[in-house]
Amino acid sequence: MQQQTSIRISTQLLNTLKSFKEEKDSYEDIIWDFIEPHQQLSIETKQDIEKSLKEYKRGEFFTLDQVKQELCF
Repeated sequence: MQQQTSIRISTQLLNTLKSFKEEKDSYEDIIWDFIEPHQQLSIETKQDIEKSLKEYKRGEFFTLDQVKQELCF
């Protein structure tokens, strides 16, 4: 069994968590549901940054002036 701890949260936050809770869910389940997409986003963001840096080093980018000219006709 994993170690457990307790955290203090406001009554308002507890009530908000309860509104997301289904009968079978624990509060840990609810919290993980909110955290997991952010962890995945972090990995995706790192990959996007790496890709963008490689494109920049190859000279594959537009300057702000180029973008302005394109958008302003």
